[in-house]
Amino acid sequence: MTAARSVLVIGGGIVGLSSALALRERGFDVTLLDDAPERPCASWGNIGHIATEQVEPLASWRMTMQMPRRLMSIGGPVSFPPSAIATWLPFGLRLLAAGTPSRFARGKAALSALLEQALPAWRIRVATIGATDLLRETGHIVAWERAASATRGRRALARPAASAAVSCHDLTDEQGELLRATISRPIIDAMRYEGTASIADPGSALDALRTAFLAMGGRLETGMAGREHVTGPATDLVVVAAGVRSKRLMEALGHRVPIIAERGYHIQSPSAHWPAGLPPIVFEDRALVVSGFTSGLRATSFVEFTRHDAPPDPRKWARLRRHVQDLGLSFGDDTATWYGSRPTLPDYLPAIGRSTRNPRILYAFGHQHLGLTLGPMTGVIIAALATGERSPVDLSAFAVDRFAAAF
Repeated sequence: MTAARSVLVIGGGIVGLSSALALRERGFDVTLLDDAPERPCASWGNIGHIATEQVEPLASWRMTMQMPRRLMSIGGPVSFPPSAIATWLPFGLRLLAAGTPSRFARGKAALSALLEQALPAWRIRVATIGATDLLRETGHIVAWERAASATRGRRALARPAASAAVSCHDLTDEQGELLRATISRPIIDAMRYEGTASIADPGSALDALRTAFLAMGGRLETGMAGREHVTGPATDLVVVAAGVRSKRLMEALGHRVPIIAERGYHIQSPSAHWPAGLPPIVFEDRALVVSGFTSGLRATSFVEFTRHDAPPDPRKWARLRRHVQDLGLSFGDDTATWYGSRPTLPDYLPAIGRSTRNPRILYAFGHQHLGLTLGPMTGVIIAALATGERSPVDLSAFAVDRFAAAF
């Protein structure tokens, strides 16, 4: 155990909690500062998918070429609100620069190394907090409603696996029967992933991590972090893990942080039915993911590039309702809505490391769609940096200083 030193962790989402817990396990005197927003964070509102298959950064020229066909205006999930053009246009230009083949290849290699350890880190974490029932290693399903998309999807999944730990297969007989019994819309084809996983309930996972942290003597404070928290000498170390709000904290130190609020939306019904034997399902033609949690049935979609404080777009919840109705899912009058910000950097890689401006500052933010997936592994890395140990993965690709020069 390390001799106790004081650490302030800023951010109470999955990354911040995982980091705080890992540091407390190493003997640090840890305070977690959470701004406790009225709207729960993306760690709470996500679909619970541990996405070990997503080793390719979304910043690629191939994805950029597909963007026009995925716009919300023609039925897709991607949205660029005109009122936020000053936010998303500079981000988009940086994304184009980050998506060159050489940068994409380097990013894929770095992300693959990180994701390779994501599921093992989750196994260790749920075991150490006595909550193994939170982790469901049942993979997930991708389903197609159109023959053309099924053909394209099968062809894509037949390529060599991006990760040795992940594979694709036909549905089991039981899964096929459950899918047909649950979805009234004809499903042309479907395949199942092995080597991915999910969380039984994101809210329960956050509660379990928080409870374990407090039980180990960690302290939780509520409030908004300011410049003084990263520039003042109040604690020996500070971990910036505040999602999109990390931008102003890191820029107070002189770092350039071109982060955007890439927002998602969900609807959830506590009474809607979902068979226990069905893992999360990606309805590819709708860019819709549905998952059954202990707290209810959730459906989520959309990639909305905007300001984190912009008002929500009710049309997105309306479309989600139409999708689940078309599929025959019984979301009723008890359906609740949510929207939240995925903290996304232009190259779709997280920022994890130690500040070159102030060595007291560690940072872990910008995990885009992979915050839940990489939370426990990020905690392992932050604890290693805090103790002066070597990081279990090469962090050079995740250094925030990669944005020091404009691109």
